Amino acid sequence: MSGKTDVHGGFGQGVLDLSAVSSVIIDGDKAYIDMGALHAKSAVEKGIKWTTNKEEVPNGKPYWVVWVTVDRNDSGPYYAGVTACYMEIDREARRGYKILADHVNRMDYSMKRRIMVSELNDTEKAALKKLLMEHNPTMWENSSEELKQALA
Repeated sequence: MSGKTDVHGGFGQGVLDLSAVSSVIIDGDKAYIDMGALHAKSAVEKGIKWTTNKEEVPNGKPYWVVWVTVDRNDSGPYYAGVTACYMEIDREARRGYKILADHVNRMDYSMKRRIMVSELNDTEKAALKKLLMEHNPTMWENSSEELKQALA
């Protein structure tokens, strides 16, 4: 038996814990942790009126929210689920495009230990990899080959 839920059999057993999920924002060639994104309140999202119609944000700048789920295995803590969600924001017009259902589903996929970063371009992948490696080299080392290959 392994995992957090079998440490004790008390209240909350088997419940997914959002505290194991972190949010990363990718802005071009930079990636940074912004926990506000968990509630759509990251620095880049604040004050934005959202639409699901891309045409309503003609001058939108692309951003990614990346859901990173941390877990523990025999080697220690590792990045277990990493999923990327697209959005476009025009800060000046205070308008943004995103599909909320996609963001929610991908957070769920991250919590289910999936790796979904294929839509990121090489610059964005490099920024995310750099952040994950520098934030915690041990967690990066302990992570799956699937994640390392996906960000190679």
